[in-house]
Amino acid sequence: MLDFIGAIAVGVFAATALAGFTATMQTSLRARLLLGAVVGIWIGLAGALAGAGAFDDAGRRPVPLVAVFVVTPLIAVALLAWLSPAARKAMLSVPMPLLVGLNAFRFLGGLFLLLAAAGRLGGPFPHAAGWGDIATAALAIPAAYIAARPPSGRDWFIGLATLVGALDLVIAVGLATITTPGSPLQIIPETIGPRAMLHLPWTLIPTVLVPYMLIAHGIVFAQLRRRAAG
Repeated sequence: MLDFIGAIAVGVFAATALAGFTATMQTSLRARLLLGAVVGIWIGLAGALAGAGAFDDAGRRPVPLVAVFVVTPLIAVALLAWLSPAARKAMLSVPMPLLVGLNAFRFLGGLFLLLAAAGRLGGPFPHAAGWGDIATAALAIPAAYIAARPPSGRDWFIGLATLVGALDLVIAVGLATITTPGSPLQIIPETIGPRAMLHLPWTLIPTVLVPYMLIAHGIVFAQLRRRAAG
């Protein structure tokens, strides 16, 4: 039942994020279609590899495949923003209220707590990730309202909400890394760790949603700098 609910939740979150991002980005139709195609291929590849069990590779590779899927989009987008002023302008054109408001979906982090209660996640990871996501979602609602208003002295709250959201993701990824059984980076003795996150539908969280949200947080920070200067 949890897998069924998780599949719906992750699918709705990913579809809403992609649709909102591509629909509001101020660039050519060709660029938006290309972005949609690239993201669609990425999601399909992540799903196919998860279905084949490729992400459950702790101890078989120096760098786990899931880590490659987390880091690659971040590096690609950073290089694109650095090398292409047009791409950088297009990213910054996505409305800040949308980028901030999408974090409200992270109330679904409560599913991590349910997976831990069911014995499918272990260690500190599910509790840190679950409660961190819930806190991020709670902050996102007023932060999105402030972002939709003209710049004011309350803009610091947007930065706070974004920082909490980004730190939550970084801490969750770090805890998952050091509690994965069989991983050379395992520090905390754990027999279960983040096992469920290596299989569908949950693996789409670290391979798709985590990179997307980190990119979105980076864009919001850049928008806040421009908003303060402007």
